[in-house]
Amino acid sequence: MDVLTTSARIKARCKAQKISVKNLLEQTQINRNFIYDLEKGGQIPSAEKLERIADYLDCSVDYLLGRTDNPAVNR
Repeated sequence: MDVLTTSARIKARCKAQKISVKNLLEQTQINRNFIYDLEKGGQIPSAEKLERIADYLDCSVDYLLGRTDNPAVNR
């Protein structure tokens, strides 16, 4: 897992949706240092956190993980 890709994609989705990262983390009840910890390599995100973030940002977990370049969710 490339945590830098995950971090960059979370930030990009926030920017595209005009949502601050801080607001995203508050709304998903994730520690405010989450992105910082990802970027310094100190944290591998849990599936639960990735799912909450993906749901909030209306994208797939696979997109956040860099497995696809298509953010669309297959429902």
